[in-house]
Amino acid sequence: MQWEGERESDNVDDVRGDSGGGGIGVRHVGIGGIVVALLVSWLFGLNPLTVLGLMQGGGGAQLSAPAPRPAAPGQTEDKEFKFVRVVLASTEDVWGAYFAEHGQKYPPPRLEVFRGRYPTACGMGAAAMGPFYCPGDRKVYLDLDFFDTLDHQLGAPGVFPRAYVVAHEVGHHIQNLLGTTAKVDAARQRLSETQYNALSVRLELQADCYAGVWAARAEQSKHWLGQGDVEAALNAAAQIGDDTLQRHARGTVVPESFTHGTSAQRVNWLKRGMARGDPADCDTFGAKTL
Repeated sequence: MQWEGERESDNVDDVRGDSGGGGIGVRHVGIGGIVVALLVSWLFGLNPLTVLGLMQGGGGAQLSAPAPRPAAPGQTEDKEFKFVRVVLASTEDVWGAYFAEHGQKYPPPRLEVFRGRYPTACGMGAAAMGPFYCPGDRKVYLDLDFFDTLDHQLGAPGVFPRAYVVAHEVGHHIQNLLGTTAKVDAARQRLSETQYNALSVRLELQADCYAGVWAARAEQSKHWLGQGDVEAALNAAAQIGDDTLQRHARGTVVPESFTHGTSAQRVNWLKRGMARGDPADCDTFGAKTL
């Protein structure tokens, strides 16, 4: 992926010099959340559902994020920070054009690059959760160390998989703008845990599909993908499927606990988005089978 020299977004804050205290209470667990939940449960003998429950807001206080302070000299110049700025800029271009096609203005999310823990409108964000999107403040939160986790722990190396991670979280922003997130949240009160997990799977798979839409449209305009980039992204989607993660962490698979979808499902919906670059192909909620 030849990203260097492309436009960088101004909607990125480097808050790695800040830190926050308090409990963990984040409303939406991001693409890496279940990864960490399973690894923690395997290492310490805990129930992975308990770990995920803590990540999704069990007992956490709702906090407001402080205004970002200027980054320390040199921080904003590192390569990974520039990379996420380029990727976010590309999502702004793609979704901005799509919304314009439908007579609407696209309000892009901000992306907060933090380290360790950081307060958000959804509660205390933690690097251990992986990247996540907070509907409350319309921000994507990312600790750049997750890229190392992708490379070395999850078996998903490469530059384009990192872009897929960012695009997936921006996909959740699109869902928030379109009202999908609010509908899923409203349904939570009347569903059992298993039923809500199934609904969460559809939400996550749609975000995967939206990431594919971005990838297709960005490639059409920039032609920045090289040999093996698409395959690397599909491999990343496969490596973070619920069944694969559970099998690696515990040796067994518990389908009723899935919240993000199986490896095959994640690959399938990412490919659907990439096939035509049309968000209309991403109706996971209307699909009879995933």
